[in-house]
Amino acid sequence: MPFSPLPRLVADRLTDLTPELLRTHHIRLLMLDFDNTIVPYTTNVPTPEMEKWLADMNASDIQLCIVSNSHKDRVPAFCRERGLDCITHAKKPFSKGIRQCLEKYGIPAAEAALVGDQIYTDTLGANCAGVVPVLVKAIDNHNFWLKARHVLEMPFIFAVRNRRI
Repeated sequence: MPFSPLPRLVADRLTDLTPELLRTHHIRLLMLDFDNTIVPYTTNVPTPEMEKWLADMNASDIQLCIVSNSHKDRVPAFCRERGLDCITHAKKPFSKGIRQCLEKYGIPAAEAALVGDQIYTDTLGANCAGVVPVLVKAIDNHNFWLKARHVLEMPFIFAVRNRRI
């Protein structure tokens, strides 16, 4: 699979993705990063808009699974409360967790996407696993390291500015 830090699609927010849009890209499985994609690192409480989006997507024909590098119980607890599947300890950008998710759902990589806020874990991992990488803006770059990472990602984001949905 290609070793590329470039996302195929770019969106401002996770909630910009709709079942109709995903179907136009032949996506049947949507893997979601957790921290700074669904909720900020500092809380497990999603906004009302995110809560509604999760419920609407869960009711659609698009399969959802959270694929997170987190080792904490906050991800499984969040998923249990919302009836979502999750894979933790995913080791992105390595494809372990992504492959595990594809096998769980029996969906080929070409019909799956991974949405996340980080180029060096989510986008790179998606590309290496052969799934569609979708980059969203981080919810909250609340500390120096998150801001510094974002600055390092800017050349890649600029290179794909025309891929915005």
